[in-house]
Amino acid sequence: MNNQKLRILARTLALELAGYGLLVAAYAAFVASRLEKPLAQLFNNDNLILYAFVGLGVIVVQGLLLDAITSFLINQLHLDRLG
Repeated sequence: MNNQKLRILARTLALELAGYGLLVAAYAAFVASRLEKPLAQLFNNDNLILYAFVGLGVIVVQGLLLDAITSFLINQLHLDRLG
């Protein structure tokens, strides 16, 4: 791998990590605070199977949204991918 590709890779990685950090912080500040009470009620009402499926759904959806948003931002910023 030459120096040019290594610089592009390092820059892309740094920007992706910063973007992920900002998105996770925004998620924790806004979404998680709004889901806390409904998820706690599911857990406390002894409906653990539904709680497990809802929790799994939340994890999958947040992962898909995070990936979609960062992919969109990388494409808009014209960051090159090696490959």
